Amino acid sequence: MGRVEGKVAFVTGAARGQGRSHAVRLAEEGADIIAVDLCTDMSSIGYPMATQEDLDETSRLVEKHGRRIVAVKADVREAEQMRAAVEQGIEEFGRLDIVVAQAGVAGMKGEPAVQAWCDVVNTNLVGTMNAVQAALPHLSEGASIIATGSLAAMMDISKVDQPGKDLGGVAYVFSKRALSQYIHELATHLAPRKIRANVVHPTNCNTDMLQSEPMYRSFRPDLENPTRADAEPAFHVQQAMPVPYVEPEDISNTVLFLASDEAKFVTGMQMRVDAGGYLKWYDYHI
Repeated sequence: MGRVEGKVAFVTGAARGQGRSHAVRLAEEGADIIAVDLCTDMSSIGYPMATQEDLDETSRLVEKHGRRIVAVKADVREAEQMRAAVEQGIEEFGRLDIVVAQAGVAGMKGEPAVQAWCDVVNTNLVGTMNAVQAALPHLSEGASIIATGSLAAMMDISKVDQPGKDLGGVAYVFSKRALSQYIHELATHLAPRKIRANVVHPTNCNTDMLQSEPMYRSFRPDLENPTRADAEPAFHVQQAMPVPYVEPEDISNTVLFLASDEAKFVTGMQMRVDAGGYLKWYDYHI
């Protein structure tokens, strides 16, 4: 216990799913939390976003562990809203040590297609940059930045069968790849300040994003209206281990490690929590 005792973590997308899990796990190990979430649906995204009630529940769970939380309804696509949330949290807690840029959406089958592209890129890529850059002026030696990528960012997609077929889906892969390069460059140039930056790449994760109609259709394109029962056997195709998905807590444990002093010399990593999914795509290489 106490692996991040006395630290303050800024977590985006904290109302449910991986974001909530990360916030609660960090609180369990001693961190106070600055939590943000949009808490509003996006018309181009084919599944509901988190709600204010979800964000309230995250606050309750953090406080259950005896930690403090500043929870703010804010849009990662808006840089000023990220700056305001960070400043509100620092005013309350006096410091900032950890950034977890978790907020993300999947635009598979999103309509209108161009709007789905924009919403995904603006949330996953621009939103990550907005959150990190709002925090950067407040970070000092020992701080840790952690962004959420995806196994999808590591797949070989060099062959494009039908350009333009699913702009929202393509935007997901592009945005996760681009944010990974952004964090790589940041890690390189923050290293002299002893500030670390890493990316965690989950495979299928058992959240509302995965358990959604657009994702079921992506995994079972042979069916007109696939259900979870139809899609779940197909989820296994992503992993080398015989599992359909991992749980949010599995990702949170890696986030906790990267946030803690145990990882004080770990930076610039593209760290996979993918049940061997990457192994299905690539031979060994350095």
